[in-house]
Amino acid sequence: MNKKALIEAALFVSDKPLSLERISKIFGISPEEIRNLMKEIEKELARSDRGIELVETPEGFEFRVKPEYRDKVSRLAPLADLSNGMLRSLAIIAVKQPIKQSTIVQIQGNKAYGYIKLLEEKGLVKSEKFGRTKLLRTTSEFERYFGKSVEEVKKMIEEKVK
Repeated sequence: MNKKALIEAALFVSDKPLSLERISKIFGISPEEIRNLMKEIEKELARSDRGIELVETPEGFEFRVKPEYRDKVSRLAPLADLSNGMLRSLAIIAVKQPIKQSTIVQIQGNKAYGYIKLLEEKGLVKSEKFGRTKLLRTTSEFERYFGKSVEEVKKMIEEKVK
């Protein structure tokens, strides 16, 4: 069986990023061999005229639409991996950053703690201790995920709110 094709198939059907450890456990392939296969897949996709790329996030590996195609296909599955609550938290952080976690909790309620935790796991936001709360900001992964600078995203959000 073609291991690289097996990994590609797993990444394609998974609804969330897959870590080296998880792929290793599922298929019985060493993490080192998986890392090498991932590098091959990444290079092949980068050299091709295909519309997807392989990206490593803090959660693991996933296929994403290349930035130059995102605007064209975004209406087909807009932000499918982010819940409405997560999107609201992320929008607040993007517009008001740096912002205290306690402020977001005041706006959204206690569910915001979970949303923020998931956004941190996805690498879209980072936090730093700030007294008894946290100070939140978007990351470079946020810009890569949306294919736009944080300023462009901020303008889009502000225009929709008007």
